[in-house]
Amino acid sequence: MTYDPTGHLLLTPVDQEAPARVRRLRQLGLGERPEPAFDAFADRLAEVTGAPYSMVNFIDENRQFFAGLHTPTGLHSGADLGAAASSGAVSRYMDRDHGYCPHVVVRRKALVLEDVCDYPRFAGNPVVDEIGIRSYLGAPLIDRTGTALGTICVVDTEPRPWGRAGLETIKSLAAELVEQIHRREEGRL
Repeated sequence: MTYDPTGHLLLTPVDQEAPARVRRLRQLGLGERPEPAFDAFADRLAEVTGAPYSMVNFIDENRQFFAGLHTPTGLHSGADLGAAASSGAVSRYMDRDHGYCPHVVVRRKALVLEDVCDYPRFAGNPVVDEIGIRSYLGAPLIDRTGTALGTICVVDTEPRPWGRAGLETIKSLAAELVEQIHRREEGRL
């Protein structure tokens, strides 16, 4: 568990399923390289939600990998997402204790944060100060084996009123991407 030393809030949840997830991701050939189909899906996520940043994110024990990434510049590099970060570009990798996707994977439920600063548990996350994230909308990618492979998410540097419509949209798009992953797996069999 990771605690904020000042407030003792749990920042990053314990992820008991990480080893099984990594095995499943390797079996599927996911989470180790960017893929044009996932970049295209991230582009669509951004278009549908109107968010400047969107990701198809696979998570292992130590890090997150954006196999699909949309940024305002359209470069799929993530450099503009990390422009405000003191450590430089985020690229397609992020530490597991940064961001909100690890919470979504462990909870196995969608998460809507219209303004992350309204939630003490999430306001202290490093992405708030280092990158400037102010709102988040994400849903888990749970495959046919019951494994939470990762997430799809959208973020903004401004608060966003995602509402119930945003929640239903992100959940529907997550189900759509899981079906795409299943079709991909069936093509390999």
